[in-house]
Amino acid sequence: MESGPDVRVERLTRYIFSAPSWPRSLGLIVVLGFVIDAATYRAGHEFFLLGTLGFSVPALVAFLLTVPLVRASGRQITCNRSALLALACTVLAVILSLSPILVFGRGLFPTLYAVALGLVFGLRLLVLVAVADYRITRMVLPAFLQSAAGIAVGAWFFTPGFVPYALLLQAVFGMVFVFLIWLIERPLRRAFQISGLNFLNTFIAHLTDGSKNMEDFFREIGEEVYVPEVSLFFSRDAGKNVLFTVPNVHPGPMGDVGGGNLPRILHDTFPEETLVAHGCATHDFNLVSESEIHKIACAVEASREGLTFAATASRPVRVVSGSVSILCQRFGNALLMVSTRSPDRTEDLDYSIGLAIMAEGRCGFSHVAFVDAHNCMTSVGSPVLPATKIATEYIAAARAGFTAARDLPHEPLAIGVSHVRVPFTREQGFGSLGVQVLATEVGGKKAAYVLIDGNNVAEGVRERLRSVVLSHVDEAEIMTTDTHTVNTITGKNPVGYMVPAEEIVPYVEQAVTEAIADLSEARVGAATASCEGIVVFGSQRVSQLASTVNAMLAFIAPISFMILVLAFLLSVVAYIALQ
Repeated sequence: MESGPDVRVERLTRYIFSAPSWPRSLGLIVVLGFVIDAATYRAGHEFFLLGTLGFSVPALVAFLLTVPLVRASGRQITCNRSALLALACTVLAVILSLSPILVFGRGLFPTLYAVALGLVFGLRLLVLVAVADYRITRMVLPAFLQSAAGIAVGAWFFTPGFVPYALLLQAVFGMVFVFLIWLIERPLRRAFQISGLNFLNTFIAHLTDGSKNMEDFFREIGEEVYVPEVSLFFSRDAGKNVLFTVPNVHPGPMGDVGGGNLPRILHDTFPEETLVAHGCATHDFNLVSESEIHKIACAVEASREGLTFAATASRPVRVVSGSVSILCQRFGNALLMVSTRSPDRTEDLDYSIGLAIMAEGRCGFSHVAFVDAHNCMTSVGSPVLPATKIATEYIAAARAGFTAARDLPHEPLAIGVSHVRVPFTREQGFGSLGVQVLATEVGGKKAAYVLIDGNNVAEGVRERLRSVVLSHVDEAEIMTTDTHTVNTITGKNPVGYMVPAEEIVPYVEQAVTEAIADLSEARVGAATASCEGIVVFGSQRVSQLASTVNAMLAFIAPISFMILVLAFLLSVVAYIALQ
């Protein structure tokens, strides 16, 4: 579970960083030029102002013109990224062209400078098609800017033969990097008919300005699914009505893209206070677009028709099997089950596990709402799959829950609900819904179902919060919605990771006490909605994509090295041919 291909890809996010401010990058470019000027002045007057004219000026030209040229193609690149790219290419050019002359002498500098400009062109082309526009033909001119300015400077510094040689190397390195780009694109095109670099463009656009263009890619690889959604409709004469619903789709993949904000959108759709718990679904069941949420809302709304309400429920009961603990409570002839493995890791459950549990439970109950509390993250891991030891523990615990709940007597039901907003941000692990609590009282026994709008809970935090809740009620569970609005780059941002548990406790306690104060007699009706034609990523799509990317990463480094060696050999051949 710790080393699946999707986990290995997720770990690559640690290499993602924000570009420094452009004045800082430009300052380094200018300072580097002055340092080289000072060094060449001490060595002699042959290449006076080489640092400023040969390295700093081309970088500044590239910085100034790259942004408008990229925007002319209909895409975006920030000034910070343009400046960082210019700085990186400048440093590369300095190392490649000046370091070898310490060994081979200054006579080789014009050749090395031309080679460095060729490599700069190729590198800029690769970076620009990755971060700005995957269409190579539109990025050739912005990529050529720094090298073009360098060639102009070289025409003044060196002999007339420098210009044709430098231009030839631009063609050589350009073709080499175009071939490398083709190799990078080929696996994803063959497997999924999508452009990997175009996807990278849209991902960066999402990080930069919140673009949702990634949804177009997800729809291309997506497939329709037909999933059940169990809902409990609570009606009261005194107090607000409540809807507790359990979708069996995944609120991902990231930010507001796809179904990332599923809990908030469903909450705002219905007139009742709506709690959207996390059902059994992995990233394979990520919605390809936010528009798919409307289909789910329509299915839930349609399931209201013909509801039969009951004013009774059972007392809550907890069952345990292996590492799995399930809080069960019967409402009328429906059963609510909230599962957890905390303090062991609680991760996404494959849809088939939840479907098997719900199908087996239908033998004794009209509807089974099975919730993955998603409340203990020890690390980013792969989901729980069928036929594994953990999956069998979930099923065994569910069977014990069916037996225990079936024998409990029906008693009058009272519920209370509360909704407390929190001052914490998405970056701190909290979605916009904050904390919701559904409190129940049956036969003098109170239970609190605490739902936090977040993606999982840091290890140990669930126990800390639950202990506080249990000082007010007889039984409780801490759940998260698994909203992925709190995740844009990495999947690890659980509740309690950025904000200490002690700062969360007051809001949870406030929500629980308000829900208890709101207790009043209630009736409950249950329904299982058939969510039809929901377009999701598709079965095993995440694993297939991850495996393809991992394979690409394995061969890109050695192939890139061989291609660059070939380019340098061609440079030598061109140098000999032009002598």
